[in-house]
Formats: sequence, C-alpha cells, structure tokens
Amino acid sequence: MSADPDEELVRRVAAGDPAAVQTLVARKLPRILSLAARMLGDAAEAEDVAQETFVRIWRHASSWRRGNARFDSWIHRVTLNLCYDRLRRRRELVTDDLPEMVDPAPLPDASEEPRGIEQALQSIAPRQREAIILVYYQEMSNIEAAATLEISVDALESLLARGRRALQMILVRDGVHD
Repeated sequence: MSADPDEELVRRVAAGDPAAVQTLVARKLPRILSLAARMLGDAAEAEDVAQETFVRIWRHASSWRRGNARFDSWIHRVTLNLCYDRLRRRRELVTDDLPEMVDPAPLPDASEEPRGIEQALQSIAPRQREAIILVYYQEMSNIEAAATLEISVDALESLLARGRRALQMILVRDGVHD
C-alpha cells in the first residue's frame, strides 16, 4: 500500500495540533459536505453530519491506523455511517404533524445539475446511491470506493451498473432525460 497523503496530518491531529485540525477541515470539509448532502438531500442535515464527522475524527484520530484503510476511505465511511443513522431516525419518527414542505431549491453544490437528477438519486437503492456518489461525485477510484464501502471491486461495479440503470429509468420516466 502506498503512503497515505493524510497520515502525517492525522498524526498531528491525534497529538492535539490545532493547525493540523484546521488544515484537515479545510482539506476534507467540501467533499464531506457534498457526500452528506447527496446522501441526505438536506443541506442543514449535511452540515450537522459534517460537524459530527470532524468531532469523531478529533476524538478518534489516534485509533486510525495506516494499512487498515486510507484515511480518506475512513472519513468517508464515518460520514456514510452518520448519514445512515439519520436516515434510520427519519423512518422511525412517528408524528401526527404534517411534514414541512421540502425546499425545492437545489443544494448549493448541485446548482448546475437539473433538479430531477438530485431527486432521482434520492429514489434509488441506498447502496447504489452510495456507490454512485463516491465514484461520480466524490471522484474516488473504484478501488477506493470499494474499500470505503467494504466490498469487492466487482460488487462495487455491479452496484454502479444497477444504480445507473435505475437512475436512467427514473429520469426517462420523469421526462428529465431521453
């Protein structure tokens, strides 16, 4: 395994170096926010998840070990787990109140995409959505995305193929794409 580009920075975070924390947040925050926003479909919740992700990194930086997974894979896995915790809580929430209206405005980093793609992405199976977001939006290689999802590259490629087909069917059905 090649040297992890974040290894020294994570070591400094674990040692309590405030400058390292600032550098790590500046380096990773945009991608973590993007991942959480696409998984949750809610910018405010994405900010909460990103904050919790960095709190966990600060608390557990010393437990990350080079060789188990690249730091980038580890931070993405933490973010995905936090997103799934929130998605589970959404399903478990029982209320007599009507839900608030969803803001139809695109998420900040999705302003150049048609709204239909963002909605379609929320409609496909969660594991397919994870794979597509990691590869196409987070620009991870198939090997990195598979490591993050803790699956084989073949399984990732299968998820990507099924996810692309599902997205295409939804977009054609909704008249967003031919």
